[in-house]
Order: sequence, then structure tokens, then C-alpha cells
Amino acid sequence: MGYLYMLTAAFLWGLIGPVSRLAFAHGLTPLEVAFWRAVFGGLLFGFHAALIGRIRVAPRDLPIVLGFGPIGVALFYASFQLAVQAGGGAMAAVLLYTAPAWVAILSWSFLKEPMGPHKLTALFLTLLGVAGVSLQGGEARIHPVGIMWGLISGFTYALYYLFGKIYLQRYETPTLFAYAMPIGALSLLPLISFHRPGPMAWGAIAFLTICSTYLAYLIYYAGLQRLEATRAAVVATLEPVIATAVSYLAWGERFGPLGYLGAALVILGVLWMVQAPSAPPDSLSHAASRHREGSSEKRR
Repeated sequence: MGYLYMLTAAFLWGLIGPVSRLAFAHGLTPLEVAFWRAVFGGLLFGFHAALIGRIRVAPRDLPIVLGFGPIGVALFYASFQLAVQAGGGAMAAVLLYTAPAWVAILSWSFLKEPMGPHKLTALFLTLLGVAGVSLQGGEARIHPVGIMWGLISGFTYALYYLFGKIYLQRYETPTLFAYAMPIGALSLLPLISFHRPGPMAWGAIAFLTICSTYLAYLIYYAGLQRLEATRAAVVATLEPVIATAVSYLAWGERFGPLGYLGAALVILGVLWMVQAPSAPPDSLSHAASRHREGSSEKRR
């Protein structure tokens, strides 16, 4: 069941790019898609959090949880939609999966996690893959702006790791997104010129909100409870594969040979990264102890 949950979540996430293109084709801009996804997603998560009685966030955590909205929701959702518009759903999904490389860099910088040969190899494979996708000569529309937004989406997606590392141990997923998503929507509001989309565009928004946001997160975390984190991460790498296949079937997006090689290298880098050996328990305990001591000194 754990694998089935993870496969379902990866499939739903893999449809974000192709379904977003449907919304664009029927009158919505990328920022509008990001805005409505955050608005309706926030409503669903808020209702869920209220239903399970987990709506409250401690005052000391509220600034960070609310502050996650403009970056983890507004910038992440907007950059991914803009990457889809500029380069297509397949390219956006591949560049989104530079996130593990960003996670390695951020964890090394802020969490003091070691950056050994294994992680450096994965980082090199990922960057080489991004270069391949960027320089390929297929029919997919590759533009420097699309590359930029795709890399930004990967970076902001990586921030979920740092955020979740702390706060998903304290709160339920619906609780966090019930706060972050409305703030993200408000952050996007001044940037949007609203249009009158047709029924197909609203249908695309409904699918993105209900299936690829609300249900996908819940299904993913249900799978994570039944699988080791490494196994879950490996299965989740099917997302760009699914996005590439659906984008090809629905919109005729095709990479050139270098683009497909680059996409394969990005996925290989992700697989190599999640197979990295874990730090010994003693070193983790020592690091945690140092973190607690540092926090204690700050409080003094």
C-alpha cells in the first residue's frame, strides 16, 4: 500500500504541468493559476485542520509558518507555473527535481550536514543534467527565462525540506498549509490582472487544487508513514517521467537527444542522492546536542 500511495502522489504531481497548460489555453495566466491553487488549497486544508481539531499554531511558531507563505507557496507555485508557460510541462518537472541538489547545499550551509563525495557526485549529475536540458535542440520550447523559473521552483521546493524538518514534527500537514496558503495567495494578489476564464479553465483549477495539491499531499504523507523516506523519495522521482510522458501525449512536447539525456541525468542524480549513506547515529546525536546547547546559550 505504501508504494501504491507514493505512485499515486507522483502521478498526480506529474499532471500539474500538462493540466496547467490547459488552464493557460483557456484564458488563465500562470500567476492566476498559482493564486487560485493557493486560495482553494488553503480552504481545503483549513477545513481539514478544523475538522480534526488541529487548527492552532503556537504563537512562537506563527511568524515562521506565516512567513513560509510568500516563499514556499507564492514564489514556488508562481515560478513553476511560469516555467511551464515558458518551457512546457516536461522541462518544468525536470528542473523542479533539481530540488535534492538545492537541499544538499542548504543542509550543508544551514544544518551543517556533511557534503561528502556521494552528495557531490549527485550534485554534479544534477547540474550536468540541467545543462543538457537547457542546451538540447528538440521541439520543446526552451528559453532562458523558462530555465530560470524552473531552477527557482526547484530551489523553493527544496525549502520544504528545511521547513518540514522542524515544523512537520510539531504540526499536521493541513495545519501548516491552512496558514501558509492564504498568505501565499495574498502575496500574489497585487501582481495579478484577473480574467474571465471558461469552464475548462475552472475545471483545470479544480483538478490542480483537489487532486494535485490537497489529495497529493495527503496521499504522499500516508505513503511516507508506510515506507522508509529513501524508498519514498525514489518512487517520487517518477513525477518528471510522468510529466514528460503526459506532456508528449497531450501537447506534443519533445526533447532532443541531449534533452532526454539531461532529464535522465537529473533523475539519476536524485536517485543517487537519496541512496547516500546516513550519518552514524552518534554523530547525529552529537550534532543535535550541539544544536540544543547553542539554542540554550541564545536563550541565556
